[in-house]
Amino acid sequence: MSGAWPDDWADRIDGSVCAMCRSVRSDEDSYGIRIFSTENVDAVLQRADVQRGYTLVIWRGRHVVEPFELTEPEASSYWQAILTVAKALATFYRPLKMNYETLGNTVPHLHTHLLPRFVDDPAPGRPFPLLPQSGREAQIDPALLASDAAALRALLG
Repeated sequence: MSGAWPDDWADRIDGSVCAMCRSVRSDEDSYGIRIFSTENVDAVLQRADVQRGYTLVIWRGRHVVEPFELTEPEASSYWQAILTVAKALATFYRPLKMNYETLGNTVPHLHTHLLPRFVDDPAPGRPFPLLPQSGREAQIDPALLASDAAALRALLG
């Protein structure tokens, strides 16, 4: 894939092979633990040891690639969910800064990466070095992840 978009990019864009559309809305999966949900949004605290508190907020309505494809009420509810989750992450983890990354360059389905930034950050003063996940990444200690998820769910309750 280096230097070129994937061969199935058009199918990813139109949603016919969208991994996020096909995924089940469960409280836990191989990627993480759901800490917040609305009718059209899930926030999943990630298992991958990328950064403590790393959370993915996923649009769960119809397949949408870009935020501007949402109706005004949908956009309002999506961004409100992001702000709600980000505030809980900031309250719980007390980071120096929160980052919000709405990319979709690997999975073109609307989702936003919430990344707390800390003193021992891998890239102080620069964008977080977030790479696509393969599923083989080191994982956060399961007990710590479960404890964090329970505390965040209580904050978001």
